[in-house]
Amino acid sequence: MAPENQFNRTRIAPTPSGYLHLGNILSFAITAKFAAQSGADILLRIDDFDRERTNKLYVQDIFDTLNFLEIPWHSGPKNMREYEQVFSQAQRTEMYSKVLEQLKESGEIFACTCSRTDVSRLSPESIYAGTCRDKHLPLNQTGVSWRIKTDHQKQMSIRTTNGTISAGVPLNMHDFIVKRRDGLPAYQLISVLDDIYFGVDLIIRGDDLWPSTVAQHYLAAHLHKTDFNKITFNHHPLINDHSGKKLSKSEGATSVHYLRQEHKTQQDIYHLIARSLNLKEMPDSWQELTTMLPF
Repeated sequence: MAPENQFNRTRIAPTPSGYLHLGNILSFAITAKFAAQSGADILLRIDDFDRERTNKLYVQDIFDTLNFLEIPWHSGPKNMREYEQVFSQAQRTEMYSKVLEQLKESGEIFACTCSRTDVSRLSPESIYAGTCRDKHLPLNQTGVSWRIKTDHQKQMSIRTTNGTISAGVPLNMHDFIVKRRDGLPAYQLISVLDDIYFGVDLIIRGDDLWPSTVAQHYLAAHLHKTDFNKITFNHHPLINDHSGKKLSKSEGATSVHYLRQEHKTQQDIYHLIARSLNLKEMPDSWQELTTMLPF
């Protein structure tokens, strides 16, 4: 990152659908590094709008893990009470609903009855085939999702810490969902609106979320949310499991919660991350870890 790059606010945005794992910690550590270098405030945003998957145990785990590993944050909830009363995404439901109505009136949204299974059946890569694009299904029909019609030729300019990149909506994001079949706003829409709402201007993400970054720029442009285009992104390599796949919250042995039950120390956990990345030295803190990273 060039020294002249100064930012006001970055964020860590875990989803409380499982215990935090080593991959989450790597991303949070990199976020803390960029914040320290640029003078940015770190916001803790808990992505909890999917209430069916949100578990209070996992919310508490976020606070416990960040404190245990001494990863800082400056804004957002400090505890469960502040999270529930002030910062839960449920507090911003009206904002999301207004934008969904705006999208509906734009004429660029269509209803879709396809489930993930339906999409996977037609495409092993889970690329939506546009099955419902021209069916003209009622948007108020029960059990439909809302998809935005994407222009595959449109190029977005995305600011990154390594320069500006031009990109079109990836295949796996064609006609992506903005409202889910259960009626809830989808992740792409919520993330865009929250990042603008909280004044975020630097986002650190894993490489796997690049398609989401492009889709979110497409959505923000459609909504004329020009502030989103001012955000700078950094996408970092992932920690993979023994089979080469990215870690998931179902991987219990890589969760900090599990490791703490096994009496692992803060230093043990940073050592595990370092070994997973094939680093030669063993760090004892997030500060030491991030000075050793080759990216």
